[in-house]
Amino acid sequence: MLIAEAIGDLARLLERAEALQPTMLESRQALVNAHAQLADQLTTFETHVAALTEKAKVQAVKHILARTEEAARQSVQVQTRALTEAAQAIFMEEIRKELQRDSVPHQTQQRWGRLLGHAVTAALASLLTWVLAAYLGAR
Repeated sequence: MLIAEAIGDLARLLERAEALQPTMLESRQALVNAHAQLADQLTTFETHVAALTEKAKVQAVKHILARTEEAARQSVQVQTRALTEAAQAIFMEEIRKELQRDSVPHQTQQRWGRLLGHAVTAALASLLTWVLAAYLGAR
């Protein structure tokens, strides 16, 4: 009788194992489908990340370019002012020396010195503005 019970238990166990087979196949297929969906989602995600990365690169380059251009503009302005002031000072010194050598009365010397200083400043400012415009226009 013990053998008969063991054979009966084995038969029930085999029936239960056979009943589990379709459920296991469904679970396997669900896992395969989930894997395929995740692979598709990963590809889409990677595409979005790559697009965002490229956009960030472009924005960073634009920002760097804008800051570089602004720094260059400021540098040109500072250099232009410094050159104008230096040229004006040199020219005024030369004019002063020349006027002191001449025998023209002091008041006339001062008036001509001021007029020449203004004329030179205007001429140098015009020249440097033209050079700056030509430089920025060539870029």
